[in-house]
Amino acid sequence: MEHKKKLEVLAPAGSFESMKAAVAAGADAVYMGGSRFGARAYADNPDEHGLLEAIDYVHLHGRRLYMTVNTLFKEEEMGELYQYLLPYYREGLDAVIVQDLGAMDFMRRNFPGIDLHASTQMTITGVNGARLLKELGASRVVTARELSLDEIRRIRDQVDVEIESFVHGALCYCYSGQCLMSSLIGGRSGNRGRCAQPCRLPYEVRENGKKPGEPLNRKQERNVMSLKDLCTLDLIPDLAAAGIYSLKIEGRMKSPRYTAGVVSIYRKYVDRFLEYGPDGYFVEPEDKKV
Repeated sequence: MEHKKKLEVLAPAGSFESMKAAVAAGADAVYMGGSRFGARAYADNPDEHGLLEAIDYVHLHGRRLYMTVNTLFKEEEMGELYQYLLPYYREGLDAVIVQDLGAMDFMRRNFPGIDLHASTQMTITGVNGARLLKELGASRVVTARELSLDEIRRIRDQVDVEIESFVHGALCYCYSGQCLMSSLIGGRSGNRGRCAQPCRLPYEVRENGKKPGEPLNRKQERNVMSLKDLCTLDLIPDLAAAGIYSLKIEGRMKSPRYTAGVVSIYRKYVDRFLEYGPDGYFVEPEDKKV
C-alpha cells in the first residue's frame, strides 16, 4: 500500500551531543555542519576529528549523516573545498547539502558517487527548477519553505528526485532564508552562516516612517517579523501523499534535549502512520503541547 512507503525522519545536529540525542530518539538521518561553509556558523560544530567520529557513530547505528556545505562561496574559497571534503568523503559521508551552484558542480566532478542535496536556499519552487537541479547532479531537492503541498506534489510527479521538506521548527521571515537584513542591521550575513536574527527583534510600526506620536503597534505587538514555529504532526499523511520523503526538523542551534524531544514525537507519529495508514492516523493532543 502507498502509506507503507518509508519516510525519513531527518534531525538537526548542532553538536556531537545533539547528534547522539537524535539517533537515540529514533532519527533515520541527521544533518550536521563541519568547521566551515555551513549555514550555522555559531552552532557547536565539530572539528574534522569530531565529524569523522559522528559519521562512524551514525553508521554504527544504521543511520545516515548529511553534511551542510550550504553557504555561498567566495571565489578564493573554492580552492579549499577539495581538501576540506576529502576526509569525510573517504569516511563514507552519505550526502552533502549545498546552496552554491559552483560548489555543487565542483563536488559532482571531484567526488563521484556522493549524493548531493539542493538546499532550501536554492529556492526551488517549481518543476523547472527541480528538473535543472536534477540535471546538475542533485539526487534530492529541499523544497522552498513557501510551497504548498499541491506545488510539492507537482514537482514530485514530474521530476524523478527525492523531496525533502521542513516540517517543524523556526521559520525565516525572508524568502527561503535568503536574507540581506542581517547584513544591513547586524553586519553578519545569513547567507554565510552568521545570521543575526533581526526578524526576532521588536520593532515599532509607523505610518510613512513618521517618528512623532505613538507607533501603530502596541508594546506587546512589536515582534512584527517573528513568525510562529512550524508544527506538522497533524499533516503527516498529507505530507506523504504529496510525495515528501524526508521530514526535516529545524534546530541546529537548539539543545540536545530539544532535539531528543521533537525527534521522538515525530518518530512516534511517522511509525503510527506507516503502521495504520491515513485512515487510522490520529495525534494525541498532549503531544502538541509546549
